[in-house]
Parts: sequence; C-alpha cells; structure tokens
Amino acid sequence: MSNPLRLDHYMARANGAYYATHDPFADFVTSPEISQMFGELLGAWAANCWQAMGSPGRVILAEAGPGRGTLMADALRLIARLAPGFAAAIEVWLIETSPLLRTEQARRVPRARFADDLGQLPVGPMILLGNEFLDALPIRQFRRTGAGWAERFVLDAAFIEIACENPGRDAQIGEIVEICEPAEAFVSAVAQRVVAQNGVALLIDYGPMQSAAGDSLQALRGGKPADPLIDPGQADLTAHVDFARLVQLAQNAGALAYGPLAQGSFLSRLGLYQRAQVLARGKEPKLAMKLIHEANRLADPTTMGSLFKVMAIAHPVLPMPAGFGA
Repeated sequence: MSNPLRLDHYMARANGAYYATHDPFADFVTSPEISQMFGELLGAWAANCWQAMGSPGRVILAEAGPGRGTLMADALRLIARLAPGFAAAIEVWLIETSPLLRTEQARRVPRARFADDLGQLPVGPMILLGNEFLDALPIRQFRRTGAGWAERFVLDAAFIEIACENPGRDAQIGEIVEICEPAEAFVSAVAQRVVAQNGVALLIDYGPMQSAAGDSLQALRGGKPADPLIDPGQADLTAHVDFARLVQLAQNAGALAYGPLAQGSFLSRLGLYQRAQVLARGKEPKLAMKLIHEANRLADPTTMGSLFKVMAIAHPVLPMPAGFGA
C-alpha cells in the first residue's frame, strides 16, 4: 500500500505529467481556439491599458499559461496593425513550464521569451494576460465534520480524510471547502508587482461569482469527464476559481481589483459583436454565420458567457480598465 498523498500534491504531480506528455487541446477547447476575435479583443484591451499607463517606451506583455500561443499571436497581430507604438514597446514573455507547449508557442510567437514563473520576468511595467491558467493550479480540500475539520488525501485511487485544524473557512457540517494556495500566491505576487512597478493584469477562468463550499475537482480525458483519481497523468485536472477570494487578496496588496464579471458581458463591452460584423462583411453567408456563431459561443450565457468570469488587477492610480465599466 502506498502512502496517502495530499490532494494538492497529487494534483500537481498528475497535471505535471499530463502537460509534459499530452496535447491538452485534444481534451478541451479554450476561447482563443474558438475564435481569433478573443485574442484580438484582448490585444486591443492591452493597448488601451498601455496608453492609460502613460505609453511607456518599454513594457512587458506577458501571458500565463499560454496554451498553443494562439491568444498571444492573435493579440500581437492586431496590435501591430492598430497600435504600432505599443507594438514597438512590447517585450513578449510567456510563462510556461511544459517543453511540449513551449515548442508550439515558439512556432506561433517567434519573438516570445520564456519564464517558468512570474518571478523570472524582468523588472518593469507589465501587462499580464491569463486565460484558463488558474483552474489547473492544485487545490486542497477540507471537509467540516461533526468533530471538527478533516483534509482530503488520495490513497489507492480513493479519498481518505485526516483530521486537521480549521483551514480558516466557514462551512456547514458535511460541506467541502477548497483552497488553491498557488492561485492565491500568484495573484498576491501579481498585485504586489503592479503596485511596485506599474501595470495591470487580466485573468479569465471559470468559477462562481461568490465564494462557495463544494467539491469542484474534475477531470477531462479524451474530451469526456473522467474520474480524477484514476490514471493520474492521463487527464487534465481542474477546479473552480475562487474569484471573490482573489479579488480580496489583490486589494490587500494595495492594488485595485475589478470583477469578477461574466465573460459575455466583458467581451460584449469590448466590441465582440461589432468585431464579428466587421469580419463577416463581404464574406460568404456560411463563413459569416460561422463568425457570428463563434461570437455567440464566447459570450452567450447558455454557453461560455456566464460560466467564465473576468477579473483585473491594476496599479492604484490607473483608471478602470476597459470592459469593466457600465
């Protein structure tokens, strides 16, 4: 019999093996892969932020968890066309640890430099993008029992519970609460950096508007839901992001925090449907309808529009970023 492994340690090992050996996009499709409009709108958003920052002559444009590099490639293409001053000031950095994905990203974004984590980025003003980055970070799970609290460990493809101290959360007896320490550390570090060096960050992921108890750990294998405790390293493990908690941590670090806001509302305010109409103009009806369908998939509340949320972290003197105002 093996030794019990704390859930976050199990999840970190499983996802590390998965991303080192698998193409994750065989199992799921992210917003940048659905439509070029997603990356283009985020590129325009970044250009607007650069202007609000005073148009510094050198700025780091970074992406955490850049997937295949599609988002950054689409963003840079639009920036080069519409904001040449910003394009000239950009130093592109991709935060990625998977050698497999780095190869794919380098092909799509030849000018990119790579970092293993936020701490490896050079000093200076920064605009950071992160789409579906936080959900794959390892979580811990705690269940409140009649006798106190217990933490969940993994042993022989099953959960066991070991008594522990109060994790600092509130819950009813029988409920599970989740804590993602790497996500909390990442957001705190981002907030500290933008306060100290100027900048703004945009994080998009899935999770509830308010902190809530519940078991959200899930796995995708071959594009289908799977048991997260079976065959570790063969499936992508994710969990809901606690946006309300992350907003509070960013504020605690002295940054301004905005959101969470539904992805559909955010993209619509950035001009998603207007962009779709521009791209559809003069196209064959079938292609024009495809573009409208892509926009609906990104923004409609019945698809990704309400499931995914958006938050921003900004230097305290910067104005509200685009997309967050009425």
